[in-house]
Amino acid sequence: MPIASENRELSPYTGWTRAHWERSADQLLLAVRPYASPRRGLINLPGERPSWSGPRSDGLEGYARTWLLAALRVAGARGEDPHGHLDRYAEGLTAGTQHPVRTGELDPTSPDAWPLTTHVRQAVVESASVALGLRLTRPWLWDRLDDRTRQRTVDWLLPALGPSPVDNNWWLFGLTVAGFLQDAGIETDRAAATIERALARVDQWYLGDGWYSDGPHRSFDHYNGWALHFYPVLHAHLGENKELLDRYGPRLRAQLDAHTRMFGADGAPLPYGRSLTYRFAAAAAPWLGALTGHTPLTPGATRRLASGTLKYFLDRPPGRGATDAAGLLTLGWHGPYPPVIQPYSGPASPYWAAKGYLGLLLPPEHPVWTAVEEPLPAETEDATVTLGPPGLLIQSTADDGLVRLHNHGTNNHVNGGADEDPCYARFAYSTATGPTSRDVPDNHFGLVARGESTTRGPAAPLGAGPGWAASVSEPRPGPPGVRIVSVTLAHGRAELRAHLVIGAAPGTPVRQTGWATTPGRTGQLHPVHGYTGEVRQLSAGSTLFGADSEVAALDGTTGTTPSLFVALVSLTAQPDPHPVHALADIRISGHTVRVTWRNETACRQVLVLDLTDPTAPTVLVEDE
Repeated sequence: MPIASENRELSPYTGWTRAHWERSADQLLLAVRPYASPRRGLINLPGERPSWSGPRSDGLEGYARTWLLAALRVAGARGEDPHGHLDRYAEGLTAGTQHPVRTGELDPTSPDAWPLTTHVRQAVVESASVALGLRLTRPWLWDRLDDRTRQRTVDWLLPALGPSPVDNNWWLFGLTVAGFLQDAGIETDRAAATIERALARVDQWYLGDGWYSDGPHRSFDHYNGWALHFYPVLHAHLGENKELLDRYGPRLRAQLDAHTRMFGADGAPLPYGRSLTYRFAAAAAPWLGALTGHTPLTPGATRRLASGTLKYFLDRPPGRGATDAAGLLTLGWHGPYPPVIQPYSGPASPYWAAKGYLGLLLPPEHPVWTAVEEPLPAETEDATVTLGPPGLLIQSTADDGLVRLHNHGTNNHVNGGADEDPCYARFAYSTATGPTSRDVPDNHFGLVARGESTTRGPAAPLGAGPGWAASVSEPRPGPPGVRIVSVTLAHGRAELRAHLVIGAAPGTPVRQTGWATTPGRTGQLHPVHGYTGEVRQLSAGSTLFGADSEVAALDGTTGTTPSLFVALVSLTAQPDPHPVHALADIRISGHTVRVTWRNETACRQVLVLDLTDPTAPTVLVEDE
């Protein structure tokens, strides 16, 4: 397909317009067509391995997630469908529900049949995309189907109205199916009960300021935007339910104030949390705010963010962007990258990125498409923003457009906490680095035994304020009773990282690492207190941003009392940056750290680590 021409008057930052969104959606949909089953019930994309749900489930995933993209594309065009997307997916709907099967395995005698949601739980996830697509395109597809196909589809969807088999954002898949059935006048009482139950469960995880945890634990990531806000708010909007929209819309608005700060000037979303392969689904929440009117963003800022993110992933040479030479989305970030792929992900999983196309529901004359693009926060000024409920600190610098996230409260430990997930456990993430996947963890502090560093246990927030955040964690595996109080102070591109080790035996080795950098990025690490020896550069292997990365490391040992370790850290894309130790003056007395940031305002901060009650350490940071 011909590439749309850039419009630098309307879109001075990205050049992209609605035409780019429409054409890229069509390109993604046309690319998967050769992989459809004979009657198009499944889309079996190529891949080195199936998900843990099996190849038939993966084929359903291929159908459902690309169907959602097709539905957004056609509904956004008010039913115009020059590429015939609806006819293909209608045929697949008929074939997929005709003789559903009970397993995730492929059977050559039924090459189009969908697995039952009662037997393959991943099918519950995909039922939400099937139902949402039907809801969006109801006048042009559902209302024109024959009664037998409609009944078989309902029979396949109905089990999704039961309790969620997974206690996290999965509750919202039943809600989404119920929303479609309500609109269609089917099982309305049961659908209403499902919606009420799902919202009641999700409400228990809402902690304020727009933040949900993804389940009954401290897991905060992109699911907050592309699931926990996405489904309730979109359901309320499509159902014209003012009561629900008044309840959930303001939460979305509060989230977007922070959300927009999590994108670099190049459009990159922060790569932290699971399911990173969903990529530009991160643009769903800003579009949803514009769609419902619950947003603090101007129309030009909304499109700037969303177009920047889509362009970041798609406007790259084949094989070096989100798509391969055949135009298929790959399991990874830029290209394929197995270390950040979860076992539940199959070859078609990346197409949950379809949610990022939600803006197509806004008509071409809407201000989000006609207003001039406005800059992202990361492009306007240096900033630090504290996000209280998740315990995160966002730091951005305008001269290079980089955004950094300092993590003092997000966890997703697996195997009962014995193993860590590098996409949650690091102390810091950025839009241009890491995380590492080998034995050298980036942005980490831990005890060292037999040459290996302990992992970071679940981080419990200890406080946060302007330019700082703190947490306490237990190293794993580690001696019983050992805790590490950690604090990050950020100013400009500089970071002060302080760790107070409590309960470790004297002489216990510790290690601090910095940013995992690839060419074009400079990471600096400077010892201030507690460390011995010189900074070492370690080979850290591949990251999302390149095959080879380097990590700076510092080593030290604990003393006979609670031991304080302090370092200055910096990440920048600027060439030949000044040493990070030139950015701050630091004085330390006991467990009190005084910092004078060297800039035109000579900003001063004092950090006090209070151990009056050793079982409940406190952190206080104040301006001087």
